[in-house]
Amino acid sequence: MAQARKQIQTETAVSAGGVIYKKEDGKVEIALTSHDERKVWNLPKGLVEEGEGLEETALREVNEETGLTGEVVGKIGKIDYWFYWKPKSTRYHKFVHFYLVKHTGGSISKHDWEVTEARWFSVDEAIEKLSYKNEKAVVEKAKDMIEKLAK
Repeated sequence: MAQARKQIQTETAVSAGGVIYKKEDGKVEIALTSHDERKVWNLPKGLVEEGEGLEETALREVNEETGLTGEVVGKIGKIDYWFYWKPKSTRYHKFVHFYLVKHTGGSISKHDWEVTEARWFSVDEAIEKLSYKNEKAVVEKAKDMIEKLAK
């Protein structure tokens, strides 16, 4: 008897995140997160919860994943990608809206349990450390925005 194939569903997922930055002694730093021991570095981001706006989600996710607080300076842009989640036999088209967030407080030692490590990096080091090309492009745009704000 032939085995029935599971039907693969396709769904859309919407997330928001932030490039949180601080400027100290004339140097700009950005906080990145790692969620595993392999040291895959990411920007903080997560799913939009019911009744939540994109900026609100970005600030919440930055706070949860880095332990930092901030204020939105502007929208950087949106990335999208596809991934497959085996437990639900679902293929997702994910859209992530990123915001530039100016650091106002908190401590990276206060990141949540989902994050293995949160750390400040210089902008260029952050671009080098980030594991995904689309997030590198987001930080490149953020770098331009930060430089324009400084003028």
